Parts: sequence; structure tokens; C-alpha cells
Amino acid sequence: MGLTVGIDIGGTKIAAGVVDEQGRILARVRAATPGRDAEQVEEKVSEMVLALRKDHDIEAVGIGAAGFVDEKRSRVNFAPNLGWKDEPLRMAVESVVGLPVVVENDANAAAWGEYRFGAGKDRDYVVTITVGTGIGAGIILEGALYRGRWGAAAEFGHLNVDPGGRPCGCGNRGCWEQYASGNALVREARYLASERRSEAETLLDLGDGTPEGVHGLHVTQAAREGDPVALAAFDFVSRWLGQGMADVTAILDPECFVIGGGVSEAGELLLASTVRAFTESVSGKETRQLPKVVIAKLGNAAGLVGAADLARFR
Repeated sequence: MGLTVGIDIGGTKIAAGVVDEQGRILARVRAATPGRDAEQVEEKVSEMVLALRKDHDIEAVGIGAAGFVDEKRSRVNFAPNLGWKDEPLRMAVESVVGLPVVVENDANAAAWGEYRFGAGKDRDYVVTITVGTGIGAGIILEGALYRGRWGAAAEFGHLNVDPGGRPCGCGNRGCWEQYASGNALVREARYLASERRSEAETLLDLGDGTPEGVHGLHVTQAAREGDPVALAAFDFVSRWLGQGMADVTAILDPECFVIGGGVSEAGELLLASTVRAFTESVSGKETRQLPKVVIAKLGNAAGLVGAADLARFR
């Protein structure tokens, strides 16, 4: 198959690109996500595909969307961060663009992109963890994307790691992503800044001077400059991330973890303490082969590239 279009639907923006069989992005467009209304999002996605078709011979479309996607890779059954339930995304876009469409969970798409063209290449047992607003994940087993019987496998962000703990958008409490995500990083940094204000000068100065004005990029920058509170926030998130990865290892025994998502752009700030917590927590560490833990290579293009490539395997 020749060229395909990959779509990555995010909470604030939609990215679309023309991708060739080597995973190269030949053209790209972006647009703001038009709120949580599914029909408006579908119209915007269709509009972007049609724009890319003007200059390229497109054969299929792959769409990555946050949420539970059905086993036919057609409907978004539940997307708490988008407010969608039982949304016929494939049908809505196909009816406008006139091309075959495949819908996939966004983290699955990113995992496939990293497996095919990025940090997971040449490895057949890979778990990709995307650490962004929440936690997403995708599983590669024996060189194939594992989706489970009903298409909803690898929703690791909603593993219950703290029963009765922090409320989650999924309706439960104590989910992993409430402790090891971008939102968790900011929440912890704001809390620590309010409790240890004298140690958070660098962090607070990057915002508006208040704990409430702290955002994710502020935490990363302040940590790089040695701010104790920002470093403590990263340590908190990394410990939870590493401990959760140890639990995943007990179940799947992967060859490699690929850490992606926006928070992974912090690099060693996240990776070093995550690996330390993971190594301390994993069962049988003295006798088993531990998986490698690496940072994703494709960055925020992983979902787009992976979705486009999955459209070739419909």
C-alpha cells in the first residue's frame, strides 16, 4: 500500500499527516480540537483528510483517539477525557472522505509507531507507556498489537494502585494515572510549592508567583535548574511510574518499556528515578532478565505515524 493519512485526536489539538511506508511524514496539518462535541470533531477530521488529499494519492486513513475502541476498530465505546460514549467515528469519517478508515486507541497507535519505526524497532515484546495528561499504554506481543478480546486491552492508566484514593475521570478512585501522569506532576508540584514555598522560588517565578500558576513546563524547567520542589514532584511521579511498571512486568514479562507522552520530554529527569523505582519494585529481580526502559524516539508524532501505518493492516 502507498500513502496513508494518520490522525491523532487530542484534547486540545488534532494532528494529521501523510505518511509513507517507511514511517516518514510527507505533509502535516494541525487544528484546534473543537471542544468535546463528537460531530464537530468528526467534521474537522474529515476536513483535514480532504485537505491532505488535494496533493497526495491517499489510500486509507488511520485515526488514533483516546478511549476504549471496539474490537472492529470502528467505534469509540468510551472516552472519558473527550466525553464520548458509543461514538461511530469510522462511519462518520468514511461517509465524508470516501476512503477506508481504521480507528484505534491513541496509545495503541503510538505503541505501534514506536515498534515499527522508533524505540521499539526490532523488539517483539514491547510495552509503550505514554505519560501525558493521563497514562496510556500499548502492548506488542510477538510482533503484533495486542488489543484483547473486545479491543480495550492495555488500559493501564486505570489500574487501581491506591484503593479509595484520588478520584479519576473514569469514575473510579485510585487509578495509576492519578499518581504517575502530567496532571499528577502538576498537582504534586502545586501542593509541595504551597507547603514548602521558601524552597520553590525558581518554580514559582516561572509562573505567576502562586502555586496555582504552576504548569507542566514550569515543573520541568525548574527541575532542570535544580529547584528542590520541582525535583521532589518528579521523584513522586517517577516512583509511582516505576512501581506500576513492575506490576506490568509481573504480568507480561516484556523485553522493553518505551516511555512516551509529553512528560517523557523531561528525559533523564523522569527516566533515571523511574528505572530506580522499577528495579527496586520488580519481583524476582535477582534472578530474572529485566526489560530495558527507554525514552520514545518519535515524540508527539508517534500516534499519527502509528495510526497511519495501522491503516495498512485493516
